[in-house]
Amino acid sequence: MKIDRRNDLNLRLLEVFEAVMRCGTTISAAEELGVSQPAVSNAVKSLENQLGLTLFERISRVLRPTQDAYHLNKEIEPLFALMRGIELEIRDLRAVKAGRLRISTTPPLGHTALPAILRDFTADRPGVTIRYDVRRLDTVLQSVETGVVDLGFVLGLQELRGYEVIPLHRGDMVCVMPVDHPLGRLNVVTPHDLADCAFIGLETNLGALVRSAFSQAGVLHRPRIEARYCHTACVLANAGLGVSVIDPFTAAFTQGMQLITRPFEPATPVTAAAVIRKKGDLSRISAAFIETARTQLTAMMSPPQEGDRIAGTEHKSVLPTD
Repeated sequence: MKIDRRNDLNLRLLEVFEAVMRCGTTISAAEELGVSQPAVSNAVKSLENQLGLTLFERISRVLRPTQDAYHLNKEIEPLFALMRGIELEIRDLRAVKAGRLRISTTPPLGHTALPAILRDFTADRPGVTIRYDVRRLDTVLQSVETGVVDLGFVLGLQELRGYEVIPLHRGDMVCVMPVDHPLGRLNVVTPHDLADCAFIGLETNLGALVRSAFSQAGVLHRPRIEARYCHTACVLANAGLGVSVIDPFTAAFTQGMQLITRPFEPATPVTAAAVIRKKGDLSRISAAFIETARTQLTAMMSPPQEGDRIAGTEHKSVLPTD
């Protein structure tokens, strides 16, 4: 922007002028700008020389704005209000207090732990907006690959070509059953114990882990019912249709159902993980959420401490209550 062909309008001088008009004195303006009072006075004089206007009348060491000063300030005030807003936005971005986060997750995490983690993550981040979608595994991976989402969250994957898999928390599959089921008398449930039971199998990659455990134990895997998701298996078990082996994350969120869980052997580990594109850029907000998810999953899935209320050996969620 040109005043004439010899002088450029100096934004820094305008900033000092705007601060003087807003603060009322050169001393207050200097404190806000972090400079000395003489520097402010000199900047005001330089701006007057550059503009060829008298902006302040100096009466007994007091600056009185002229009509030209009021007119100029009216023109530039929206500009500096916008700049202050941008500065606040930058501070929020630097502190991961603002931004957009797009998440796609499979149901075992998407319908259990992640909503509570999101609640805590956004509690002190009013400038963060979330897009949240719960999908099948193949859709989650496709969304990550195409860049439709920033983060995917899955269970049971250790490595995946074309993706970076970031482990968050490892747990073991558990057996879930109605509270009055005979297997509830056992401390540990094995495939041999399940051989003659009405068994609810899983169709997903988690089901493959269970089938492998049955094969390792030399027991034929013959589910009476098969369900796609672990939560569905819990609903069926709650209706008295059998027992199932599910991930520990879903098991921790069965409040309201008349179900108990028991450890399942052979130990069948399953890892909750975040998935991003291979060599993809990880935004500050994505990195912050991954760390929050890792910390909170570990806290949620920690064994009950001494003094916690436990009925028998049944599993109790360690989610914080509202």
